[in-house]
Amino acid sequence: MAYDLVVIGASVGGLQAVGQLLSALPKGFALPIAIAQHRSASPTEGDLPGMWQRESGLVVREAEDKMAIDGGTAYVAPADYHLMVEMRGQFSLSTDAPVLFARPSIDVLFQTASDAYGEGVIGVVLTGASHDGSEGLRAIRRRGGCALVQTPATAECDVMPRAAIQATDVNHVLALAELGRVIGALAGPGVVRR
Repeated sequence: MAYDLVVIGASVGGLQAVGQLLSALPKGFALPIAIAQHRSASPTEGDLPGMWQRESGLVVREAEDKMAIDGGTAYVAPADYHLMVEMRGQFSLSTDAPVLFARPSIDVLFQTASDAYGEGVIGVVLTGASHDGSEGLRAIRRRGGCALVQTPATAECDVMPRAAIQATDVNHVLALAELGRVIGALAGPGVVRR
């Protein structure tokens, strides 16, 4: 199976968890990654893409409306915006109402990615304190995509991983380092598309 896109969702504890996951990916990782991290709308949080880029070595940038989705890049949902994947291989941003009190919503990212790429999506649910992501991960599995979840016992907050596991038949439940290796193996030795 050839995959086209990795989507990652995280909430409480996600700043560290996403950084660890990105740093566990193999050098030259070629697939695009889209990340919905629950975050404050205030500017006090700092440069999230820059922090993750330093930790991982990947190109990490904040997604913009109508931005093309390029391989080998991790895109972060901006604070207070839903990040959506469009059929034309680009992102769109929305200020629609929060979903499960969150904007960006993991479910919105996952469901739109599944609509756009079908079985070509790898969905990853990490640590968090809500059920956001479980419906989106179910949508990914329903279309034949791959569902990965952080082992609840290794999560700073296990509510989100447990909800995802209960919501659908996941492919793998693994600690962060193992998730990175599995995602790297699923992505294969692809060439970065820009």
